[in-house]
Amino acid sequence: MAHIPVNHPLRPMYRLAGFVAGAYLVVFGVLGLIATASDGFLGEPADRVLGQGVNLLGSIVSLVAGGLVLLGTAVGRNVDVQVDKLVGWGLLVVGSYALATIRTDANFFGYSISTVVVTYLVGLLLITISLYSKVAAPEKAGAPRQVREGRPA
Repeated sequence: MAHIPVNHPLRPMYRLAGFVAGAYLVVFGVLGLIATASDGFLGEPADRVLGQGVNLLGSIVSLVAGGLVLLGTAVGRNVDVQVDKLVGWGLLVVGSYALATIRTDANFFGYSISTVVVTYLVGLLLITISLYSKVAAPEKAGAPRQVREGRPA
């Protein structure tokens, strides 16, 4: 797409933000696994982890999502763009499902409303990061916006 920036000057900061988001998901998943190891796989959360409710399945989902983001960030070179986009949209789907089923027996992830909010925020952050992290060879990237507008670069 022509309107999505390529070789954005702040790309290292976006990759760092992606790493932090992935690390948060991994830490949340690991702490959730520790806190809910004795509970059932789909049970109601007895304890809160980092201020959020979660069960064993929700912890595993968070751990896998965070691991994918960290792996994509480590590989880089547009793999992180695709991984951040897919995991971000996946988190929005999981958050929407959890929000729709929050006080029912269908709340398989054991999410509380605070967990839904954090899931939405991390998902939107990853989608935004994927929009600004794309790289290309300089000859394929096109002229910077300032040059296209007739201003000095």
